[in-house]
Amino acid sequence: MGSNLLVVNSGSSSLKFKLFNRSGANKLSAVVTGLVERIGDTEHSRLVATNAKDTKDPGKQVYQEPLPDHTAALDYVLDYLRQRYSSSIKDEVAAMGHRVVHGKHISEPVLVDDEVMQVIRDAADLAPLHNPANLQGIIAASAVFPRCPQVAVFDTAFHQSMPASAYMYALPYNYFEELHVRKYGFHGTSVKYLVGQASKMLGRETSELNLIVAHLGAGASVTAVKEGKSIDTSMGLTPLEGLVMGTRCGDMDPAVLLYLINKCGLSTREADAILNKKSGFLGLCGKADVRAVLEEADAGNERAKLALEVYLHRLRRYIGAYLVHLEGHVDAIIFSAGMGENSALLRGRALEGLQKFGISVDALRNDAAVGGKQGEIQSSESEIKVFVIRTDEELSIAQQTLEVLDKLQ
Repeated sequence: MGSNLLVVNSGSSSLKFKLFNRSGANKLSAVVTGLVERIGDTEHSRLVATNAKDTKDPGKQVYQEPLPDHTAALDYVLDYLRQRYSSSIKDEVAAMGHRVVHGKHISEPVLVDDEVMQVIRDAADLAPLHNPANLQGIIAASAVFPRCPQVAVFDTAFHQSMPASAYMYALPYNYFEELHVRKYGFHGTSVKYLVGQASKMLGRETSELNLIVAHLGAGASVTAVKEGKSIDTSMGLTPLEGLVMGTRCGDMDPAVLLYLINKCGLSTREADAILNKKSGFLGLCGKADVRAVLEEADAGNERAKLALEVYLHRLRRYIGAYLVHLEGHVDAIIFSAGMGENSALLRGRALEGLQKFGISVDALRNDAAVGGKQGEIQSSESEIKVFVIRTDEELSIAQQTLEVLDKLQ
């Protein structure tokens, strides 16, 4: 059995990968990180990698190569690993873990077989930008590493513990029965990892923890965790529901869409593009990147200020709702992902004025927890801890892949 795990996150024209070395008591350490981008654009496709083992060239390495599809891309990754990491790498990879966005009812990482492949295909209608690409990565991996177990780790899996009261929509029941229309939730791989990290920081078992987890990146969600399990989350049938995001609108009256379709004569494809790609921060102030929005707001741009207020209003609403769902028994609030890890302003504003609820942030500790630094940022008076934790979805996928692999022994 090999001593390495290879994690793959396949996009429509990209393929992220991270190679982990397994040692000791299943300790995992990342040794090679890379991205193949612009797959299909053979004039510009390239591999960008960082290799900790390559002492001669430990920095970022860039290789231009015509790569027409994902199989060619993964083949090229294998060649790179042979030349720059280990000549016998193909035999050293014990298993491959794949990030898959939507897994419908699947509630745990699974060994990929024909049935799992069909679930991924069937869920493509619910995650059209992600599942087909994720499937391409699995097919490519099966071709390039034919004897290697392939494990699918689903973003939706962690949230399958939600009660029906949280995941059901008040629609005709046959839509749930026949079309599986319900809340699924996303960012589950990240949330699962963050719950594990909080367990270590608090010195308690995950089954003892009540948490509110805010994954605040370009895609953003908040999750209520009770006794280590998800009981509610802000994203829904698709990643569109919930918070304001970079280009997604999040929650709104569904009648707004019907009104716009009637008034503007929008097709379903145009309507989808507006909600998913032209709304959020981009729609409100013309900037999709929250960092740019913060800069514009600081410079006095009124629309950027408005966008931030709308964002914070929605975020605080979910934090408040989940305080109620957890009946006030919260061990910690966790901020993670791009803005959660790096914006002291957003964290401070999100929890502003909540002293009566036992939540208070220390300004100096909050300001210090940026640029990759993590830790506790609550004040000494705060009854509820506030953590900034760097998420590591690839490590989480590797850990879950290892769990599946160990069951096969």
